[in-house]
Amino acid sequence: MHPSAILHEAHQLYNISDRLDSLAGQHPVHAEAIIAISGSVRNTATLLEVLYATKMARLFGLDPADA
Repeated sequence: MHPSAILHEAHQLYNISDRLDSLAGQHPVHAEAIIAISGSVRNTATLLEVLYATKMARLFGLDPADA
């Protein structure tokens, strides 16, 4: 998988999280659970971005710990 594909998937997950947040507003009875799921999806997207940044730093010979 090309590294930029990982970043693309992270952005897709952010979009899903935004849609879930919107859905939570439409369904107040289930809002708490939907918001929790949305947060998990957003956290996963963030982790993918960190993975991307780490891999890109290594490709360019940089030490991610120095960032």
